[in-house]
Amino acid sequence: MVVLLDFVSLLVLLNSSCSTALAGDTESPIVNVTLDPRKKILSWNTRGIVTRQTCAIVTPLDPDDVSPNLQVRNNDSYFCTFPNAVLHQGATLTVNATSEGQEFSCQLTFKNPGKEGSGAQNLSCVIYNIRFMNCSWTRGPAAPADVRYQLYTWTSVHGNVSECGLYILDSAGTRVGCHFDELGEGHTTDDYFFLVNGTSSDTDIQFLDCPPVNGPRLEKYNPPANLTVKDNVSHYVIRWDAPAIRYSLSNSVLRYALDIQKTGSFAKREPVFLSRQHKNEYRLPSSDVRGEHTVRMRVQHVHFQIWSEWSSTHRFGVPEKNFLVVSIGLAVGAAVLFGMAVMFLCKRCTESQVTPPPRSVRRTAARRRPRAEGCSGHPEGN
Repeated sequence: MVVLLDFVSLLVLLNSSCSTALAGDTESPIVNVTLDPRKKILSWNTRGIVTRQTCAIVTPLDPDDVSPNLQVRNNDSYFCTFPNAVLHQGATLTVNATSEGQEFSCQLTFKNPGKEGSGAQNLSCVIYNIRFMNCSWTRGPAAPADVRYQLYTWTSVHGNVSECGLYILDSAGTRVGCHFDELGEGHTTDDYFFLVNGTSSDTDIQFLDCPPVNGPRLEKYNPPANLTVKDNVSHYVIRWDAPAIRYSLSNSVLRYALDIQKTGSFAKREPVFLSRQHKNEYRLPSSDVRGEHTVRMRVQHVHFQIWSEWSSTHRFGVPEKNFLVVSIGLAVGAAVLFGMAVMFLCKRCTESQVTPPPRSVRRTAARRRPRAEGCSGHPEGN
């Protein structure tokens, strides 16, 4: 709970640093201005008659004013929420109000307490195998040797805060990562908030916060499963199964990369990218495959950047060293079959010429055949 105690001390600091611009001798209607750095909620009370109020925040990472809609808790309590603001580099927050025709303003200057460069840096997180999540960061360049970082996460502005239960240590024993082994049920509306705080016996440690990240953006899918390749003479048909994913998303949002290479070739083919597939199938013309080839696949969301690992490699086609032998074998086989067919036809033709016609046919032919002049012969019959 160190981080929550630090946040309470920040509230006191912000209250004491609030400067109110007065209009003449009129007392400002803006009072009790506080900031909750975790929830990123700016709150205040008003007194008297206030006809207009606004709030705004400016940070080094977003120098333009961000003015969210003002919300009311009760008759004299108001708040603004800045869920996407990043506060670890400081911020300036302003509340403006109009009372009885006069303008009033209260400005808060927020500074990250602790030694400059002591906080964690380069925070990144990834969800994998549906319910696991790993986060990693690097220690600050000015962090003392005994720095002890804590990672906190939550999935909504008012959600419960969870601290990492299994930290990953570097060779010096410093916490530089975290493993979550059970995320619970996932929802597409999940927005993950992360904050890394720190403690040391030597100095205060600055905290590191990040903009919220929608859950589906963090997921690293498993590779496509059950990759197969079948030859249907005209094509090699490549099929696969879509990976199981944490969030309820259509398979049409998946983008696949097929890496098809010829075994032993120094020339590399560019991957084939397929998006919004419904059949999970790719047909490669057999004419494009000479020699043995390999294929492997990976997958990502069409709108996000995280790729899965590559699937296992599948081999198909005839190896180059056997291609000539197989080709000759096929040619010889075809020639033998052709020769056998010719011999069979010739035999049938010869048999039809040698076999004498039936006697009735001979007799009929003899009666009808005229005797040629100058020829002698013997009469048929008795």
